[in-house]
Amino acid sequence: QVQLVESGGGLVQAGGSLRLSCTASGSIFSINGVGWYRQAPGKQRELVAIITNDGSAEYGASAKGRFTISRDNAKNTVYLQMNSLKPEDTADYYCYGDVFRLGPTGWVPVGVGYWGQGTQVTVSS
Repeated sequence: QVQLVESGGGLVQAGGSLRLSCTASGSIFSINGVGWYRQAPGKQRELVAIITNDGSAEYGASAKGRFTISRDNAKNTVYLQMNSLKPEDTADYYCYGDVFRLGPTGWVPVGVGYWGQGTQVTVSS
């Protein structure tokens, strides 16, 4: 089992920044990557960014150019730096750990998968 705990969400004005953190514990050797996903009210959950153990990163269309995913292996923590936030970025943000394999369309989760409890991000206009 892998436990993932998110933090850093909150209320921010449009144009502002937030940094989300996801700290993993437990059997972290069973996963090779961590991703951030988000879900806005009435919408499907979507990929924000993924980072693998070797540092390979992939971004969803909405995150490119504004968000940066990074990791601190010593702290078992993955960060999502979000800049130039827009009201449409308002959502619950979830951390997800899994075994990822590189496919023709990018990194694909192929293992059991573990979700954090989520952290809410609200961007006011």
